Amino acid sequence: MTIKTLGIDLAKNVFELCGLDESGDIQLRRRVRRDTLLLAVAEIPACVIGIEACTGAFYWQRQFEALGHDVRVIAPQHVKPFGRRQKNDRNDAEAIAIAVIQPRMRFVPKKSVAQQDVQTLHRARRRMVNHRTALVSQMRGILLDRGIAFGQSITRARSMIPRIIEDRSNELTDLCRETLSSLLELMSEIDKRVREFDRRIDRVYRESEACRRVGKIRGVGPKTATAVVAAIGDGRDFDNGRHMAAWLGLVPRQHSSGDRTILMGISKRGDQHLRTLLVHGARAVVRTAVGKTDRFSQWVNELRERRGTNRAIVAVANKNARIIWALLAKNEEYRPAI
Repeated sequence: MTIKTLGIDLAKNVFELCGLDESGDIQLRRRVRRDTLLLAVAEIPACVIGIEACTGAFYWQRQFEALGHDVRVIAPQHVKPFGRRQKNDRNDAEAIAIAVIQPRMRFVPKKSVAQQDVQTLHRARRRMVNHRTALVSQMRGILLDRGIAFGQSITRARSMIPRIIEDRSNELTDLCRETLSSLLELMSEIDKRVREFDRRIDRVYRESEACRRVGKIRGVGPKTATAVVAAIGDGRDFDNGRHMAAWLGLVPRQHSSGDRTILMGISKRGDQHLRTLLVHGARAVVRTAVGKTDRFSQWVNELRERRGTNRAIVAVANKNARIIWALLAKNEEYRPAI
């Protein structure tokens, strides 16, 4: 029995293995528990192992590679077409093994422990920001229920809510004022935590040479630079910058047939957080390009006038994604257009 490809359906406690030979025939089916998984994989000669991208996938990738195997992580949506019959662990492991041997299969970029640490930092900050947004929305709802309204903005909420609480001419009760004061204190505590995460991200940015190179691009700051480097590493998992932009969902969706080509809005595939950071940075570039005469700003202004602001923003985000790939994959310094 010679196993060339091994598909492993990852889980918390029970793992399903499916081994294929060189011709694609099934030679191994085995169900193991978590504490015996590495022992079972160590008994198999070096081969290609396929696993789905999920919680713990990169940990197991490092463990299997330490045993001499070639490990490839596949996005779940690329495995689904190869699933047959009913969905269970046995069929899932078989689908993963079949998917990993496909000649045009795309794999998820590998992540080191350091990259996962930076991603954890970004996720924790994003959790705090989401809590803060929900908290402001709740306070706005409470006040709107009392007939008091103000615009949507965290900055405006910070200035308006304390004044509304102190204003004794409105119809807020003492209990409502106490409740809003407690929520406002909680928002201040969240602001403190967000600033703490920002300082940690800035420290990571300063200590990383790759992040500093990426951060020289217009519209890319410490948060975007650290998030991108943590997600793609050196960028060499992509053939070119266009593929990376497509992976980030910054290209049009296509619904074409025959001679009829239909391009729609952006696909929005891939990492939503990375795409959001790039788009926010591009929005700042488009906003500040007005009145500037350098070649890049002229291109941005002409594009905005010809295609509109939103399309110009996405185009700048797409261009920045391609530039980031070139800097990381080719280990080059950023050279701005003159």
